[in-house]
Amino acid sequence: MSNKAAVLVAGSWGTALASVLADKNMEVAVWTRNEAQRDEINNNHRNDRYLPGVDLSPNLVATSDMKEAVTGTNAVVIVAPSSAVREVASMLKPYWHEDMLVVHATKGFETESLKRISTVISEELGCEEGKIVVLSGPSHAEEVVKRCPTTVVVASLDEEQASRAQDLFMNTYFRVYTNRDMLGVELAGALKNIIALGAGMSDGLGYGDNAKAALLTRGLAEITRIGVEMGANPLTFAGLAGIGDLVVTATSRHSRNWRAGFMLGEGKSLDTVLSSMGMVVEGIRTTKAAHTISEKYQVQMPIAHQLYNVLFENLDPKTAVEALMGRDRKTEMEVITLETWEQWHT
Repeated sequence: MSNKAAVLVAGSWGTALASVLADKNMEVAVWTRNEAQRDEINNNHRNDRYLPGVDLSPNLVATSDMKEAVTGTNAVVIVAPSSAVREVASMLKPYWHEDMLVVHATKGFETESLKRISTVISEELGCEEGKIVVLSGPSHAEEVVKRCPTTVVVASLDEEQASRAQDLFMNTYFRVYTNRDMLGVELAGALKNIIALGAGMSDGLGYGDNAKAALLTRGLAEITRIGVEMGANPLTFAGLAGIGDLVVTATSRHSRNWRAGFMLGEGKSLDTVLSSMGMVVEGIRTTKAAHTISEKYQVQMPIAHQLYNVLFENLDPKTAVEALMGRDRKTEMEVITLETWEQWHT
């Protein structure tokens, strides 16, 4: 087995995962289109745009040549923004082989097609979707590069591939669990970004802890509702990829989604928010995708719906909150059909 791994691309999360691998004395190639970023990583062992003030391992080498990045490796980690995953996977295709472990850690959907990221990658590589591994869970890049204790989950329909990914990443500060529910892990990782946007917006409006706790709880309920309708295991949403990632993304200033929501709550326009962030905010794209998915499956997602109106229909955030609070009376427990109950327990 090769002691080399490749990470595509060199954003904050990609660099953090590359650092985890470098700490295992692996030779790690990070691919980036940005030549200035490449030179900074190689010459200064820094990636200050995404992880300012962090010294990177000399085992981590950057390149702008895809062939150079992946040649000689049996493990490739794709951490590109959701909008770029198809192109990156297409560039990987000429060098991909059946023994190559492919892990992705991108949390979102392909907005135009509404396809999950594992589907996009498998289509471009021409491999079975079940061979792809999804890495998700509560894991801020800013803390991982400081070697703070972190626990994540890797999911695949192929147990051997999941086990390989577990062995690839697991070390003394980065603990990795496996999960067979690839669909649920992928959905949870993407959809929680919507609720994190809402939590930030609530904080920006000054609504306090009561409102945010309710938002997270009811947000988890609607994530689970759409996930189960699409075929996921409900228990996944109570695990690391679900409630774990939701809590960390919706309560931390490290979170781009929380920060974007906070600025929206303060009254800033979406264009202003996006220009000031300087990095991709996946929750914005995911909100648009979830709005369409909920209509397709005829599943109510009231929080996602109101956030969609704020982001894309110019609804005032306060009006969105009033609409949520003024909804018809409901019971807290979801109405569960016999068919759904049997699905949950098989």
